[in-house]
Amino acid sequence: MDLGERAHVPIISFSATTPSFLHQTRYFVQTAQNDANQVQAIASIIKEYRWRQVVIIYEDSKFGNGIIPYLSNAIQDVKSRVSHKSVLPKSASDDFIREELRKMKKMETRVFVVHTSPSLGAKLFLKVRELEMMSEGYAWIVTSGLTDLFKLVGSDVVEAMQGVVGVRPVIPISKGVQSLSARCIRTSHEADQDIRATEPSMFGVWAYDTLWALAKAAEVVGNKTENGGSADSTKPFSLGVSETGPKLLKALLETRFTGLAGEFNLVNRQLMQTSYEIVNVIESIERPVGTWKQNRNVTSSNSTAVVSFRSTILWPGDTFIPPRGWEVKELRIGVPEKPGFNDFMQVHKDVFDKVMAALNLQYKYVPYKMLNGAKPAGSYDDLVYQVSLQTDYDGALGDITITANRSNYADFTMPYAEGGVACMVPIKFEDINDVLTFIEPLSRELWLTTALFYIATAVVIWIISKRILHRANEFPGQHAGMIGYIPFFPGEGVESNLVCLVLVTWAFVASLLNSTYTASLSSRLTVARLHPSVTNVTQLVKDGSYVGCQGGSFLVNYLKRLKFNESKIKEYESVDDIHSSLGDKSISAYCDVLPHIKHILSQSCGKYVIIDPIYRTDGFAFAFPKDFPAVSDISKTIIQLTEDGTIQNLEPRESECPGPDKSSPLTRVSLRSFVVLFAITGFVTLTCLVVSLLIRLHHHRSFPQRISHFAALTRATILALWKFFKRIPDFVTTSRILALWNCFKRNDPSSLSRTTTSIDQILQVEMGP
Repeated sequence: MDLGERAHVPIISFSATTPSFLHQTRYFVQTAQNDANQVQAIASIIKEYRWRQVVIIYEDSKFGNGIIPYLSNAIQDVKSRVSHKSVLPKSASDDFIREELRKMKKMETRVFVVHTSPSLGAKLFLKVRELEMMSEGYAWIVTSGLTDLFKLVGSDVVEAMQGVVGVRPVIPISKGVQSLSARCIRTSHEADQDIRATEPSMFGVWAYDTLWALAKAAEVVGNKTENGGSADSTKPFSLGVSETGPKLLKALLETRFTGLAGEFNLVNRQLMQTSYEIVNVIESIERPVGTWKQNRNVTSSNSTAVVSFRSTILWPGDTFIPPRGWEVKELRIGVPEKPGFNDFMQVHKDVFDKVMAALNLQYKYVPYKMLNGAKPAGSYDDLVYQVSLQTDYDGALGDITITANRSNYADFTMPYAEGGVACMVPIKFEDINDVLTFIEPLSRELWLTTALFYIATAVVIWIISKRILHRANEFPGQHAGMIGYIPFFPGEGVESNLVCLVLVTWAFVASLLNSTYTASLSSRLTVARLHPSVTNVTQLVKDGSYVGCQGGSFLVNYLKRLKFNESKIKEYESVDDIHSSLGDKSISAYCDVLPHIKHILSQSCGKYVIIDPIYRTDGFAFAFPKDFPAVSDISKTIIQLTEDGTIQNLEPRESECPGPDKSSPLTRVSLRSFVVLFAITGFVTLTCLVVSLLIRLHHHRSFPQRISHFAALTRATILALWKFFKRIPDFVTTSRILALWNCFKRNDPSSLSRTTTSIDQILQVEMGP
């Protein structure tokens, strides 16, 4: 590399594929496909099979180390991760390779990506077969360096690589390639009959194109030869600086033509990225099974469907069934052991059994004690933490709710039961024997409006019927009794008909009011009214009430986040204790996950009710250590069992419990229900009153004069009172005020004027001018 920089001459390589070489000198030209280009093709294969973990095996050399950062990033981009990297020395012994493979065999990951030289790769796969790691369930992917040189390795290595998948740059089939292949085979036979005749490798094709490109560039620059002017003639090993080198480099980078490997085009001093072919080692051939193109997924060689590509690969173990990418030993599943709240424990086990059977996994249940005698010995948080350590447990089941804190050190499957936190409180029966029960059917506004219309109607009837009573020569004291008599014997005349109209309208409204009142009162006296002792969780917090929750669960911390005082939170280990505490009011409410709350309600019909709000949380799930490879497959199986109804059939059948009827609560009849009727009766009553007054004006023509006289008298009275009270001193006696009032009562303007004048004279005498 340093030689090209010192002499200013291009260094051209058709075999160096390491990406880091390009950054060492500006005169290095890579006419082979960069190793960084093939990692996307490998990552696409991993993505198509949804493998979540991969092991990388690579050679400890510049060739091996250069690709690793690019490969790791590409794998992470497809939502997978590198669980382990195994570095093999270039001259690794068989024992070293064997020991490394044994370590990897104990791991759970079964997908391996190999990037080594052909010699080291041959030794590796022979040991892989020896340790029975080339069997069903394993997936081996090799990079282009091993794929292209497959035809050069021995038959025993080929046999050991059955089912291996490899990637290599696409070399288009053309007459030029076929001609070069024929010449290579013919030359090999002529040189030595014992040499295995093979077609040229991709490195040979790149070498062929490189020579053509160099010739074209040299033709452009010309056939001039220049000596380095800066060379020291006294030093025979000194190196001059070429003036033609930069021109040759520029001409080479601008060279474009269609070669045997496809389009020859150098971008940033490296061959432009091409498509990659995916091959499958079957018997003694490399069978093409798919093609990867930049920014596209893998497609089958015979079809554009990805499904076809997935079904054409023959994997190790002589099977077309794709490996799931992981294999686990017998799992130790922690099961909480507690005295109470075990109603769902069998459901948890049944669901877990179904999932494990579908995935063909081995496991055993290991008890986890929640109590040591009567004292708490563990919690669900601690159980999940123990799973993360993997010392005693490889997983856990039970009433394990997914929380943010637990997700920090464990992976959870898809929830298989509903989530949520709710609180239940005892139901309170309303006493229907209250002394004011008869008032409750109607709202306050309706009672007041009814009374107002009743009085107004009575006044209107009295005004209208006054003339009828006057004609009957009845005393005023008997008017009240006659008002009750008139509806039945109204007499004759228009006024009588008006009274009947008012009464009939009011009777209709009163009848509807009476029917509604009777029905509402009857329902209140016959239907038991149930109410929660507390209406919502906010009221519990505000009142500082005691609440209970399941011991060892996440609910203590959850209730503290809801602003409950820690001293007000009590933990319970059995449902019987909860009934006892709610009964003697040791706690005002009990809070738990929704499945447990619903189960308790179904077993205690009519005793408790859920209050608002119901807080949203994730449901029950299985816990496994971080990066456990089977989590995604277990979650997928849970979804399948949920969709086909298997999990629903495993859930306990809750008994039917009607509970309080919240759909039709007893409410008071409001004014809104009768506003139209009141408007009608008000309109009829007012109309009858106006008609009666018009009739009276018609029969008493002096009535307008009397009104005018009354108005004048009122104005004079107000003026006199204003003058009087404006000038009256504190020593004016009450008797004088009464004298003035008596004058006003006699309805005599002249007497009022004389009295006012008399008072003025008195005031002048007592108060002075």
